[in-house]
Amino acid sequence: MKFNVLQHRLVPEHRLLEDDEAQRVLAGLRITSDQLPKIKKTDPVIHVLEQIHGPIEEGRIIKITRISETAGISEAYRLVVGR
Repeated sequence: MKFNVLQHRLVPEHRLLEDDEAQRVLAGLRITSDQLPKIKKTDPVIHVLEQIHGPIEEGRIIKITRISETAGISEAYRLVVGR
């Protein structure tokens, strides 16, 4: 990959959650994984995370942390789906 999108100043931090952490998040939100917003395996961020963690299967959860001067820190979660 020629460019690491995670190093761009406008791209928030993305982190792959471990299975046990993902289950705690879902329980805390009182939802199932299919109720989360989706992120495709073809997304450039997923390609970068796969270079770090190895292949990422469908059904894994990504945590996105955004920092804003007005809103502070916000966390969002995305479910990895196929093409």
